[in-house]
Formats: sequence, C-alpha cells, structure tokens
Amino acid sequence: MFEINRILKVPQQPEIRNDLRHRIRMFISENRILPPVNFETLADAAKEILSQPGVNGDFPDFIMVLLGNEIWCETVLATPFHRRLLLLPQCLHNDTQCQGVFDELGLVCAGCQNCRIDSILQKAEKLGYTTLVAEGTTVAIGLVEEGAIDAVIGVSCMPVLQRSFEPVMRSAVPGIGIPLLEDGCSNTSFDYQWLFEVMESFSGESQHTPLSVSLLKNRVSEYFQPPVLNAVFSAGDETEKLALKIVGMGGQRIRPLLAALAYQAYSESPSESVQKSLAWVIECFHKASLVHDDIEDDEEVRYGQPVLHQSEGVPMAINVGDYLIGKGYWFLSQIPLKSTVLADCLGLVADSHLKLVKGQGADILLNSQIVEKSVDDVIRIFRLKTGEAVKVALLIGAIAGEASLPEQESLTRFSESFGIAYQIRDDLNEFQEGNPSGNLFDYPFLLVLLQEKMKRSDHEFSRILNENNIPLFRRNIEKFNLEEKAKMYLQKYTGECYVELDNLRNQKLRLGLYGVMGKIFKE
Repeated sequence: MFEINRILKVPQQPEIRNDLRHRIRMFISENRILPPVNFETLADAAKEILSQPGVNGDFPDFIMVLLGNEIWCETVLATPFHRRLLLLPQCLHNDTQCQGVFDELGLVCAGCQNCRIDSILQKAEKLGYTTLVAEGTTVAIGLVEEGAIDAVIGVSCMPVLQRSFEPVMRSAVPGIGIPLLEDGCSNTSFDYQWLFEVMESFSGESQHTPLSVSLLKNRVSEYFQPPVLNAVFSAGDETEKLALKIVGMGGQRIRPLLAALAYQAYSESPSESVQKSLAWVIECFHKASLVHDDIEDDEEVRYGQPVLHQSEGVPMAINVGDYLIGKGYWFLSQIPLKSTVLADCLGLVADSHLKLVKGQGADILLNSQIVEKSVDDVIRIFRLKTGEAVKVALLIGAIAGEASLPEQESLTRFSESFGIAYQIRDDLNEFQEGNPSGNLFDYPFLLVLLQEKMKRSDHEFSRILNENNIPLFRRNIEKFNLEEKAKMYLQKYTGECYVELDNLRNQKLRLGLYGVMGKIFKE
C-alpha cells in the first residue's frame, strides 16, 4: 500500500485547487473508479496523481478528498435537491457577534447576517435542501438510514473529513466534502464558489440516482398492511384466515425488501405490481418456513405471541405452512413477466426450497451430532439456511429485473457469505447479551468452536452438553478467547461480502447493499 505522510493542508491559491480538481476529474473519467472505495484505493490513486508532471506534492490528503468527491460526483449530482443534505460546520459562525442558539443537533441560525451561514442556508433551502449546521457525520448517516436524504454535501476541516471517511464509506453515503481553507474552531472560511457550483448542479441522470433503502423498506411494509393483504387473501376458511394472520405478523421484512431492492436496481422500467408480488412470494415462503421451524424446534413464542402450533395445534400449523408454500408459488405464477424470465424465477425458487429443507434437516441433526461436527460443517448449514434465504430474495428480484448472469453469480456468492456472517453475528449478539439461561444451541457457532477446542477434555464438554450448562459454557468460551475467534470469522465473511459487492456493476444495488451491510454489521 502507498504510504502518504499526513499533511492535512488545503491549497490557499484557487488556481492550485482548480488545477487539482481538473486533473482528478480527468483521472476518474479515464479510470472509471466506482463508489464506494476504501482508503487503500484512494491512496493508490493519489500516488498516480502525485506522479504527474507539474503536480504540487504538498497536498496529498487534499488530493484524496478530491478523489473521493469525484468518485461520488455522478451519484450526488443525480440526486434531486430535495433528497440532499447541506452540512455546514458550526465554526463558520462569528463567535463574537453570532445571535444564533445551539440545540442538541447544532447551531440554529438567527439570520443576523454577522456571518455567511444565513445566506448559504437560504440559497440551499430555496433549492429544496435539508440543512444542518453541526459537526454531524453521525447525524448525516442517521438521516440516510432513516430515508430522509440520499446524499450529503458537507463543509468541514480536513481532520474531520479524514475521521469521517471510514463510517461514511461503510454506510455508502454519497457525499462531496468541501474542506475549510484552514483548521480552527471559529471564524473559518472555505471556497464559496466551489460550494455553490456543486450545490446548484443537478444532472437528472436516473441511472446514477441512488435508491433509498429506507424509503423502499417503508413501501414494502405497506404491502403487508391489512387492507392490502385482505385483497389477495380471501380468508374464506380457517386455513386461509390463519395464513393471512401469519403473513401479516411482525418481522422486519428484510427478505422482501432485498427482492424489491434488486428488482428496482436492475429493471429498466420497474412495475409496482411486479415488485409487490415478488415481496409476497418471498414473505409467504419465509413465513411458511418459520411455522414449520417453530414446530421442529419446539418454540413457544414468535413476535411476542404464542406460535401457531401452540395456539392451533401441530396438525393445523403444518397445514398452514403448506398452504403458504402453495400461495407463494401461486403468487409467482401470476406475475406478468416474460415466460423465460418467469421460468428462471420458478427454477430459482424450487432449487432454493430444496436447499433450505436440506439445511434445516442438517440443523435439526446438529443437536444430536454436535460432537462429530466441525466449524466447516456448521458454516455449511449457515450457507444452506440463511445464505440460501438471502440468495432467493436477491436473485428473484435480479432475475425479474433481467440482470446479467455475471451479476447473478456475484449476488449468489454475496448471499452465501452474508448468511454465514449474519448467523455468526447472531451468536455473538446472543452471547454478549449475557442471558444465563436459554439453550446451548442458541449459540451453534460458538458451541462448535468450543467443541473443537475441548476435544482433549471430552468429559467437561459432555457435562456442558448434558446439563445444558450455560454458565460453564460461557466460562470456557472466555477461557479460550473464542469470542475473538468468532469475530475473526465474522470479519472474514463480511470481507467476502464487500469483495462481491465491489464486483457488481449495478451501482444502485451495490450502494443499497453497502448500506444494508453498514447497518446490520455496524460495530
């Protein structure tokens, strides 16, 4: 990796800033680097820029900021003004004459005209921007996650831009950063002409407009509201009434969201009715698997309510699960897609159905066969169960949107790694919550790590298993530092996810999934 000395300076002369901006615009155009990018990629690109004849070598970090800006430029400029946030630093205010007040978010400008903040805010708000005067990297990421905005134009000092790089990159927040001309905490300044140029630019290029995962999630949630579901579940008999109840119950609707996200990203003209049907297909299969899993695992509660086989009996629960599988295939058969595309969707769902059942079978046997299992065996179960559930959701949307085969292959590999990482993260979360009761098989990954570590101490491991001895299990996990080992596996599989996302050529889906990853696997 190219090492750059940390020189957090900004050129004071406009001609130097403009020359570097022009060079970097040409460089990105020729090399076609797609966002988001990691620090190493920016550093390598900065090395190439600095090697060009006539480039001032005094501003390596400024060059990296410009590179990041240019890489995001198409996305930010394609974002409508009303979906953008303008983020200004508090240090722009005149600290001796400012009449504004500070609240929990930042400075509330009083419009006193003792600095340029008010005029900038007025210009931005007239265009339709959301505005904030704060040191607000965390706030900006939160607004993106909430679906309030899709892109950020921020003014900040170089040290803050540097510190915000990693969280912004992991959350895939499209942004352009305008650095202050000097560091300091009061009465600072920056290149106003540069800011206004960016603020007032809008390309209207829909292929670069980011998808708001949060807005799409809200839309998908509407598909499962009673008035909508009642129109497609006639509830003519007890089986259908119970199926309708199960589909409408709780959950984050992550799988139907992934299907909608992939469909929106790949389809040239997405149809609301197709998207809605894809969501119903995926949710019917998911809820059917939960009904059957609850019987097989002898669960008692789901979404804060008694599980179906507890309230209605095992035979009726099996029947409702079977009905939901049939309903999922029925929804799929009714989607108005090309016959070849519909056939590919059907083949995908059927193949995934078989793999999920095999994964569930291996998971059921895990309880009695744990002493014979390896870490690789448990990872295979995670791949077949959770990975396959993610894969069928993403791929049904991608296939319906007519994604290319290489894109489908990358999504398959992403889904497998995502499923494994998700299960390991669940184990770690359960363990960190410190529940002294429960079941050992709530921690399958940590349990198999411990089983491999304690092979020479079979008696104690047998005691843990036979007594379902959670306190002894926890002590041994801590003794052998297996929590850290699990985190290493988690890092490995999340890393594989990011590799596959970087292989995707569809920018909308890549950025959407980066955002999903950043939220689910947040430190």
